[in-house]
Amino acid sequence: MKLKTYNSERAPRPVGLYPHARQVGNMLYLSGVGPRKLGANDVPGVERDDQGRVVAYDMELQCRNVFDNVRMILEDSGSSWDRLIDVTVFLTDMKNDFPVFNKLYAEYFKENQPCRTTMEVNALPTDIAIELKCMATID
Repeated sequence: MKLKTYNSERAPRPVGLYPHARQVGNMLYLSGVGPRKLGANDVPGVERDDQGRVVAYDMELQCRNVFDNVRMILEDSGSSWDRLIDVTVFLTDMKNDFPVFNKLYAEYFKENQPCRTTMEVNALPTDIAIELKCMATID
């Protein structure tokens, strides 16, 4: 069985010791993907107070960035956006962020419609408000 590890040169580095993606046979499993940009530790759209606490964030910007990061990881692993088959979404504020996320999801997934599960979590690594866990097919 084919087993391979991938790390994208265009996506932000993982925040721990894990690859961006792992291939097993014709399946590609992505590690959790957040909205950070390559080479930056700050989370796009996050506003902080004088003590460094998050006081506001731009959910639309975080969604667009996370979708872009997933796309780059897929492409750099030899797969593509249209080969996504399952997406698990983690949001830190379902009540306020789900409407924005769901609207943008419909925009990005108009053609390809993978299975999806969306859940609220208490926190995510770093001060991100969204993370995606994806599975795709690959040759």
